[in-house]
Amino acid sequence: MKQQYLILNYPIVNGSSALVSSKSWLSFAWVIHFFIAAFVLTSPATIAADITEQLHHPINKSALQLLRKQADTLVQNGEQQSTSGSLEQAIKSWLNALEIYHSIGDLKAQGLIYDLLAKSYLQLDRNKEAEDALRRRLAIASDLHDFQAQIFAWNNIGTLLLQKGESANSIPAFAQALEIARHVQNLEGQGLSLSNLGLAFARLGDYYKAIKFYEDALVFRNQTSNFSGEANTFNNLGDAYLAVGNYQGTIGAYGTALQIAKSNSDRLNELRAIDGLVAAHTSRGRYKRALDLLQQRLALARQLQNQQEELKSFQSYAQLYEQLKNYTTARNFYERAITLARRLEDSKQELFLLDKLAQMMRKAASEKIPN
Repeated sequence: MKQQYLILNYPIVNGSSALVSSKSWLSFAWVIHFFIAAFVLTSPATIAADITEQLHHPINKSALQLLRKQADTLVQNGEQQSTSGSLEQAIKSWLNALEIYHSIGDLKAQGLIYDLLAKSYLQLDRNKEAEDALRRRLAIASDLHDFQAQIFAWNNIGTLLLQKGESANSIPAFAQALEIARHVQNLEGQGLSLSNLGLAFARLGDYYKAIKFYEDALVFRNQTSNFSGEANTFNNLGDAYLAVGNYQGTIGAYGTALQIAKSNSDRLNELRAIDGLVAAHTSRGRYKRALDLLQQRLALARQLQNQQEELKSFQSYAQLYEQLKNYTTARNFYERAITLARRLEDSKQELFLLDKLAQMMRKAASEKIPN
C-alpha cells in the first residue's frame, strides 16, 4: 500500500555559515558597516530622534528589498536545479536562501523553504534531515497560527515515520493532524489525515480498521477537488479489501480509482489501479482479464516513455505466465525485463530477476515441461 506524498522541509544555520554566497555577505557587511559609521558620527540626541522615527519606518528598506530579492533568486535557482535532478545543488541554494530569510525575519518564506528541503532530503533518503526540516516547518506554522500548514506538516511527519517502518509511532502524528483539521473544519485536511490513519493501521495488519478509516476519508475527499488524493485513497482501500479477501470490494475500489485517475490524467494512480486489478483477477483465476489489463499497462508505460514502468510490466507478464505454467512465454518476458534492467543500470533489479528466472527454470525442469 503506497502513500501519495503531499507537499512536500535542514536546520537553521547561524549567520557565520560558509554557505552564504560572497555576494550576499558583501552586501550584508556593507549595510552593517554603514550603520556602524552612522552611529559613531551621529550625536546622541540625533540617534534618539532616529530611533523614534525607525519605530514607524523600516530601517534601510532598499537594503532589505535587495536581500529578499537575492533570497528569492536562490529559491528559483534551487527549483530549476531540483527539476534537472541536481538535488544536492538545489539544497545548497535553498539553505543560502534560508539564511537570508532568517536574517530578515521572514517566517513564512522560511516555512516554504523547509517544505522544499524536506522533499529533497526524502528523495535522497536522508530521513533524519528530512524529519528535522519537517519539525521546524511545524514550529513555524504554529508560530504563524497557520492551521493548514500544521495539518500538512503533521501528515508529512507521520508519512516519514511510516517510511521508516515506525507505523505505530505515525498514528499520533496523523491523529494530531486530524484534530486540527476538524477544529478548523478543513475538508481536505480531514480526508488526508483519515486516509493516512487507514494506511498506518493497514501497515500494522489491522485491515478492517484501515477500511473504516479509508471509507470515512472518502466522504471528505469526495467534497474537494483533489482527484489525485481521492484516487489514492480508493487504491489504498482496494489494497485493504484484497488483503481480507473481499473480491467485490477490491474490484469496486480499484475500478473507481482507475476511472478517476484516467479522467484526470493521473498516471501514477492509473498504474496502481491496474496493478491492483491484475492481482484481484488473478486471485480468482480470471487470467484473460488480467492479461488484457497488463496489455493496457504496458501501452501506458510506453506512452509515458517510462522504462521503469515498462520493466514492471514485463515482470508482471512473466509472473502471470509462470503461474499459468507457460514457462516458455514467461522466460521470454523475464529475459526482456532483465535486458531492460541492465540498460537502466539497475543491478539490484537485474539480480532479482535473474534469480526468479533461475528458480522458474528449475521448477520447469522438475515438472518435465519443455522450456
